[in-house]
Amino acid sequence: MTQTLPNLLNDYLPLGIFIAVSGVIGLALLIAPFAVAFKSPDPEKLSAYECGFNAFDDARMKFDVRFYLVAILFIIFDLEVAFLFPWAVAYGDLGWAGFWSMMVFLGVLTIGFVYEWKKGALEWD
Repeated sequence: MTQTLPNLLNDYLPLGIFIAVSGVIGLALLIAPFAVAFKSPDPEKLSAYECGFNAFDDARMKFDVRFYLVAILFIIFDLEVAFLFPWAVAYGDLGWAGFWSMMVFLGVLTIGFVYEWKKGALEWD
């Protein structure tokens, strides 16, 4: 069944309104801090925080490789959880192909975990 152009546009009108409203809200949230922020912050606000001392070196200095290994470890477990929950919900409909494809996926992640373990990413001196 074919629709005429006005009917088709009426079907997409809510989507257009949603995009327009979200664009206005996004722009308002981007512009609002410049309109309401204080223009002269006090020195205490500009001082070093969290670590308690001023920066002493370039921000582009080299990091220990363990920081990158921990990041890879986080990605491994994050991916595992992100794919494991939907798989578990649909497990009954997937059959053996779905089961073995997830086992291959978990095997690849396990290889990544073993690599992290052998590199010593889990041991901090």
